[in-house]
Amino acid sequence: MHVAIAGNIGAGKTTLTKLLAKHYKWEAQLEDVVDNPYLDDFYNQMERWSFNLQVYFLNSRFRQVLQIHKSGKKIIQDRTIYEDAHIFAPNLHAMGLMTNRDFENYSSLFELMESLVKGPDILIYLRSTIPNLVNQIHKRGRDYENSISIDYLSRLNERYEAWIHGYNKGKLLIIDVDALDFVDNPEDLGSIINKIDAEIHGLF
Repeated sequence: MHVAIAGNIGAGKTTLTKLLAKHYKWEAQLEDVVDNPYLDDFYNQMERWSFNLQVYFLNSRFRQVLQIHKSGKKIIQDRTIYEDAHIFAPNLHAMGLMTNRDFENYSSLFELMESLVKGPDILIYLRSTIPNLVNQIHKRGRDYENSISIDYLSRLNERYEAWIHGYNKGKLLIIDVDALDFVDNPEDLGSIINKIDAEIHGLF
């Protein structure tokens, strides 16, 4: 069983991944933010480091997916390989922060990787408005995220919605997180768990 959580920066992916892993006794696969050698450089000089950062994420995520399928365990993954390729890399390219040559190279690499892996059994998409994302980002106070602009988040949100609209890799569960507090309100977490249970039972 492979469940993955997708969503914009600040939507609550990591928090929900940990809560669901604890509830279902699944193994959590978290995003490699702490050990990422490019993040600080990227946020300081996006144009110079965008390609390096995206290839690092792609490599890390591809490795994760291969390990998930090989392990045979029940795993919940924080962010998917698809988000880098359909949202972050094309957004950097559209903003002029990744050259045509680098973007074509990146896209070709992703297509090769995508042909070798299958999508998660269930994808959970955390839908959020920009004010909510900004609030969550400020709340967690990561230094390198201080420079993220509203415009950047808005562009990402538009791409997320377009990607989800055409998503066809497996079961999809969309959760609007603006009105939910799944950290401090057990009922909100419970309502998410009920929806996931219904999807899981539909798998078997």
